[in-house]
Amino acid sequence: MTDTQHCGYVALVGRPNVGKSTLLNHLVGRKLAITSRKPQTTRHNLLGVHTEGSAQALIVDTPGIHDPGSRAMNRYLVRTATSVLQDVDVVVQVVERIRITDDDRLVMGHVAKSRAVRICAINKVDELDDRAKLLPQIEALHALGVFGEIVPISALKNDNLDRLKAVVLARLPPGPHLFPPDQITDRSERFMAGEIVREKLMRRVGDELPYHATVSIEGFRAKSGIVEIDATIHVERDGQKAIVIGSGGARLKSIGQDARADIERLLGRKVMLRLWVKVRPGWSANDSALRRMGYD
Repeated sequence: MTDTQHCGYVALVGRPNVGKSTLLNHLVGRKLAITSRKPQTTRHNLLGVHTEGSAQALIVDTPGIHDPGSRAMNRYLVRTATSVLQDVDVVVQVVERIRITDDDRLVMGHVAKSRAVRICAINKVDELDDRAKLLPQIEALHALGVFGEIVPISALKNDNLDRLKAVVLARLPPGPHLFPPDQITDRSERFMAGEIVREKLMRRVGDELPYHATVSIEGFRAKSGIVEIDATIHVERDGQKAIVIGSGGARLKSIGQDARADIERLLGRKVMLRLWVKVRPGWSANDSALRRMGYD
């Protein structure tokens, strides 16, 4: 890199659960995106800023791309993810070690239409007993003619991410930095607090109601060293409300305790977090209901 500044947008795309959010967190050096083992944990495009010398990468974590079917939430997630492909400078498609699925090929179809620099990151290589097994996959991916560079990585183990960073930063266009070097996102603390609550919710009840719950922040007030946050968990049926609350309120209390600890680490201040659970029938079933819940 020369002293000339470089700055550009970088999209992380892929099917659900390939490790895009974990990769974003390691690239920016902070936990920014929420993670869980549940598909479609990521529901919004999330910007992370990585500044290294004269280069600044504005990295966008996106929801997993898949066949959306008829469900409004799924259609929203795919629209959200694919909308960035024509507006970024670099696209990094994340795939898993030696497994290429139909959804991976669906994503490649979208990536191939982008005018951006296209890179493939083969994630989770730490799970291979012999990395020589990657060679046929790398050759097959090169043969597609979609990607200019293919980089094996482990986002979880922080393996070979320096190489991926170098490849990405070398392909950013010249231009002034858009953020101060110590800023890591453009999202508000209020938004991040809601995402943390949703992460804990997904980890506790994601198997039972993965797509039927969301979180809204109703109040966010800083008072003399403490931040008071009022958050509402929205579900679609009374039975789902009972699942979230748990016996004697135990599950909701655990969600709140876990979320409060992470929010305090994020804000560097004491937090008073109050949680409620409300039934909002059909909130994920149509586009207008999604917009009312902040999915627009």
